[in-house]
Amino acid sequence: MPPKPSAAGPSQTPEWKQLMRCSLRRGSDVAEFTPEEQADIDRVRRLYPFFSNEYYTGLIQEKDDPIWKQVIPSAEELDAADDYVLDSLGEDGDDSPVKHLTHRYPDRVLFTVTYTCGVYCRFCTRKRKVGKNPVPPWHELEAVFAYLREHTGVRDVLLSGGDPLLLADDQLDRILTELRAIPHIKILRIGTRLPCVLPQRITPELADMLKKHHPLYINTHFNHPRELTPEAARACALLADAGIPLGCQTVLMKGINDDIEIMKELMLGLLDMRVKPYYLYQADLVTGTGHFRTDVQTGIDIVNGLQGHITGFAVPTYIIDAPGGGGKMAVGPNRLLELNDEHAVLENYEGNTFKYPARAPEGTLIQDYV
Repeated sequence: MPPKPSAAGPSQTPEWKQLMRCSLRRGSDVAEFTPEEQADIDRVRRLYPFFSNEYYTGLIQEKDDPIWKQVIPSAEELDAADDYVLDSLGEDGDDSPVKHLTHRYPDRVLFTVTYTCGVYCRFCTRKRKVGKNPVPPWHELEAVFAYLREHTGVRDVLLSGGDPLLLADDQLDRILTELRAIPHIKILRIGTRLPCVLPQRITPELADMLKKHHPLYINTHFNHPRELTPEAARACALLADAGIPLGCQTVLMKGINDDIEIMKELMLGLLDMRVKPYYLYQADLVTGTGHFRTDVQTGIDIVNGLQGHITGFAVPTYIIDAPGGGGKMAVGPNRLLELNDEHAVLENYEGNTFKYPARAPEGTLIQDYV
């Protein structure tokens, strides 16, 4: 099996950098595979980079388990399927007025500040980009800042990637400082998987830097209860103690978490770590990821199995991100069975139905009583 995580050596290199150096990168690194299977990995990684740091690799217990499937390349990634494209969400088209920026919604933008990650997830929406490009040069980031200064309707910026928390503290601080200096930008968000896949990167120094930039929110990404380790809990605690609200965006995937009991354990475990379950994503239609995708009904059934059975605070919103840039749309159990002028008919989590008046009552004058 892959090696277990080790502490930093006497060189005083930060532990997280040591873990990044001790990683899986090529077929020959995966001893559990036959030479033929190792050759398949190398065929895949020529298209989609392969990288799994020592910490996350150490969570693998056996071949083809839920951690393995997320980071070890499969020949299935080479399969071509109808309806799947490299840029499934249309991020590189008309919604990208400046390089590294997607401006799809009126009041918010996605800002890609790096193209490197702590692991390269096999289901990644940006398989076409991650691991293939360097960190954008500063003059290209300045073009993004200039665009944002001119577009006063933008009030919310999401830093994404790649993984923004792989930037050095001073690099990320500089970016956040530039954004915070734009008066109409009120909210800064960071999308990161590092609390899950490389929690050692979340240091007290990083947390202290981030809390200078409030209001700042972080959405992280856990997909399976086995990822809820003591190291991950410590990382989330550092961020939460810095006053940063934490959410989780989970991707629904076949053979990994397409099970109500697994999802219950994951969502309740996240709350234990002060992370609010936010979105449950239907897997995007990205070339090379079709083997992860479930039926839409599976996602509806899972949310239906969560609602009413665990605290509502632990139930994520089931989301489909429409192909071609249509945006995120919530789907889920339809509790409204009928609506007419008189009443709404609603169904609860137990399957019981209830009538509710559809219209507000007309105002009536209450007589004064002596």
